[in-house]
Amino acid sequence: MNPSPWIILFAPFVAAFVIALITEKFKKLSSYISVGAVAISFVFSLAVFFGPDGTGSFNWIDLGTFQVKIGYLINDLTKLMLLVVTGVGLLIHIYSIGYMSDDRGRSRYFCGLSLFMFSMLGIVLANNFIMMFMSWELVGFSSYLLIGHWFDRSAPPAAANKAFLANRLGDFGFMLGILLAWSASGTVTFEELSGRWSTLGLSPGFLTATALLIFCGAIGKSAQFPLHVWLPDAMEGPTPVSALIHAATMVAAGVFMLARTFFLFQPSPTALGIVLWIGLLTSLLAALMATQQDDIKRVLAYSTLSQLGLMIAAVGLGVPQAGMFHLFTHASFKALLFLGAGSVIHSLHNEQNIWQMGGLQKKMPVTFWTFLIGTLALIACPPFSGFWSKDEILAFSDKNISAFLAIAAVTFLTAFYMSRLFVVAFLGEPRSDRAAHAHESPRVMTIPLILLSISSCIAGFPFIASAFIKVPEHEGSSIGAIAVSLLAFAAGAASGYSLYKEKAKDSIDIPLFEHKFYFDEIYGGLIKWTQDLLATVSGFVDRWVIDGTLVRGIGGLTWGSGFALRFLQIGNLQAYAFLFGAGVVLLLYFILFGTK
Repeated sequence: MNPSPWIILFAPFVAAFVIALITEKFKKLSSYISVGAVAISFVFSLAVFFGPDGTGSFNWIDLGTFQVKIGYLINDLTKLMLLVVTGVGLLIHIYSIGYMSDDRGRSRYFCGLSLFMFSMLGIVLANNFIMMFMSWELVGFSSYLLIGHWFDRSAPPAAANKAFLANRLGDFGFMLGILLAWSASGTVTFEELSGRWSTLGLSPGFLTATALLIFCGAIGKSAQFPLHVWLPDAMEGPTPVSALIHAATMVAAGVFMLARTFFLFQPSPTALGIVLWIGLLTSLLAALMATQQDDIKRVLAYSTLSQLGLMIAAVGLGVPQAGMFHLFTHASFKALLFLGAGSVIHSLHNEQNIWQMGGLQKKMPVTFWTFLIGTLALIACPPFSGFWSKDEILAFSDKNISAFLAIAAVTFLTAFYMSRLFVVAFLGEPRSDRAAHAHESPRVMTIPLILLSISSCIAGFPFIASAFIKVPEHEGSSIGAIAVSLLAFAAGAASGYSLYKEKAKDSIDIPLFEHKFYFDEIYGGLIKWTQDLLATVSGFVDRWVIDGTLVRGIGGLTWGSGFALRFLQIGNLQAYAFLFGAGVVLLLYFILFGTK
């Protein structure tokens, strides 16, 4: 058995364990332990990447006919994701040393970060559904801890709860889908399940139900409609958390899971169609919402939602490799953008409103140029990485005109809102005193930006990308897709620049987009008149009927009877003689006169 996957997996777990036990009084030590662990995972991930494919496992639970194994599956998909998680994760860990240097909960933060890395790597390496699901739940738990890191404020705990509950809804469907797949095939191991699934002769309805229930897990973890509402609020966590969890790894877990289990979706055109339109709807809605956001991290959060929708749509189009290609490029430039936003926020003393920024190109040159590269990659400007991966998805959608137009519209909107963000935040004159006195971040924060910007420049080139992900060749010419992509990019970027280059405040007000299509209000009302109403009625029944009448009433009657009867047991012989005589008199009275 190859030891490298186990070292990759358990190095962060050991780091989390050590940090939790011994580093509370030595907070700086926690960061070095955490960074060292992910560095070890990255080095061994490189060894696995250049090594052979393989699998290995050991029995965890053995009940005869039912066995649960802990094991790894190494193939091209695993190798790609290992490099994304550990490579981007390592840079974000290094960045966190500077960003969290003055945080009182530094040890707790790096403990949660290491626990998250262990959980995420468990998803990537898992060779069966049981191990994947356990790691899936651990990812949800560790992200809950990291989103709510600043628990002394009101917003982060609420955001952590929202993320946790939204993920539980999706995970319930995911669990049911795993049970259906196991009940039909008798196995939860991916390789065995893949070999048996097409030979079982299952009905189309069962195939569709299983695939869509599995998809529920991706809807929750990758924040797809209608469970997309948790991701923007999760920006309440520290910015490195936003970069690691909500740009490069955790939210991408849903896309990775769909690619890993694509054999479950392939036999069901209905399931693929639903996956496609859930992805496209999420992508369009998120892009429209992003056009009206003023918080720099929330703009990037809605951008993440939109790009995840495109990855999910690629799976629905039947080319999960194209979705994974976009995941690969997106991890670099979105992590770069989040860390760039963190650099700005750090310099401006926690200011996140883009209308309080401006003029940062001279104050923060490294952040300015790296953020520009990340922006160009995101908006599909050639030759940056996002252009190549987004063009692949657009090219494969050419046989579905509705999907093609939707992806083109998302490309236009992405260029528009990112140009708005960049122009307002970095160009022009400072719009606040904080912006006027901004300064460049320390090297421990800017070096990861430079490295990620290099990846954002070159990762999409075919001769480089082909070493990491093999996308099937598109049938026919993709010149039309390229032309549409370039036109949408140019129109969106030009519109954003011309509308906002000299604006002191946002002159475009679209409440529907600004209030996120009122999904939060709708869900709040739905919960109020269903769950909260049921809880209120249940509380009344519990307090006044069960507890008040039955428990307290019967208990009170018993106590009262005992209280009254205790006066008959006073320990006085004369009183007992008197009561005995009274009883005899009453008995004689009823004997003599009671029958008349």
